[in-house]
Amino acid sequence: MEYIKRKRIKVCHMSSVHGQEDTRIFHKECVSLARDGFEVYQITKGETYSKCNVHLIGIGEPCSGIVGRMINTTDAVYRKAKEINADIYHAHDPELLPVLLKLKKTGKKVIFDSHEYVVGTIHEKEYIPSMFRKLIGNVYAFYETYACKKLDAVITATPNVTEYFKEIGIKRVIDLCNFPILNDDFVPPRYDGRIAIFAGGISAQWNHESIISAIEKIDDIKYVLCGRSEKQYLNKLKTYPGWQKVEYKGKIPHEQVAEELQSAAVGFALLTPGENTDGINGNMANTKIFEEMAAGLPVVCTDFVRWKDFVETYDCGICVRPNDIEQIVGAVDQLIHSPKMAEAKGMNGRRLVKEKFNWAREEQKLLALYDEIGREIIDG
Repeated sequence: MEYIKRKRIKVCHMSSVHGQEDTRIFHKECVSLARDGFEVYQITKGETYSKCNVHLIGIGEPCSGIVGRMINTTDAVYRKAKEINADIYHAHDPELLPVLLKLKKTGKKVIFDSHEYVVGTIHEKEYIPSMFRKLIGNVYAFYETYACKKLDAVITATPNVTEYFKEIGIKRVIDLCNFPILNDDFVPPRYDGRIAIFAGGISAQWNHESIISAIEKIDDIKYVLCGRSEKQYLNKLKTYPGWQKVEYKGKIPHEQVAEELQSAAVGFALLTPGENTDGINGNMANTKIFEEMAAGLPVVCTDFVRWKDFVETYDCGICVRPNDIEQIVGAVDQLIHSPKMAEAKGMNGRRLVKEKFNWAREEQKLLALYDEIGREIIDG
């Protein structure tokens, strides 16, 4: 491995969708590779600068609209990728599969990082007319299978999607779950406060309507929402009577999010089951539940099979049906009326993340894959 590092394998991560300091792409994968001795570049929208020994290459602002992004932005990413002349290219968006195939033809090693079960997300895209979703999903599935069989590796964010790729014949595929990066400066939450929290993208899939309807029935409680939301969805939430108990922070700096988590007593992760969650089985790609556990918060979460297994085994939260308002009320009532219970469950979750569900453990799988591919480059 040290021989590989001395050879300074050049790595290039690419995205036409994500921002420059995306948590999975930059803070986890790129920084981990740079720290391990690889020469790392990242191509995304934005400016050009360096941080944490990663060379961030900006292509400016992306084109508006899906078609513009898929054609013009993708082409801009490809042109920059060729200029960098890396040894390994690692793409994070489905529309970059053709770029990987072009680079593969020039003798480069190429990796596709499938953050989601893409076929399932196509079937659930509301902007696609329902009569066309299955057809488009099938066409994409055919192309994805064709393309990925020509790549050097596929990475997923959850074991069930890894199994999907294995079933379609991909031989080298690993999962890198989006588990949190643990900080040493952990400060426990205030379990005696009557505050529930959600921090992240605020959208319908996280069942805020059900949560707001539930907190309306609970005395002396506040629901803190931290994150960006579409104006139309936010306006809909404001029509609920329970909105008077909501404190909407909008998108705030990471440090302020940490402070809000420390002030809370309960964290919500009520994700709607769908194709991308493997139905009611759930997956390990959705970061919300693990981030709240890492913060020491007891979680009120969807009763997915996979989540229920560790939440109940390690006693770190309460699982409910995400649209069952009475179950949500009961779970929150238990936790805010018993700070000792909330603290016990919260610290159980924190310990589980420290022992198992953290990026340091996932990082080792990424480095092992890159070392394996690096040896193939050096050995010819």
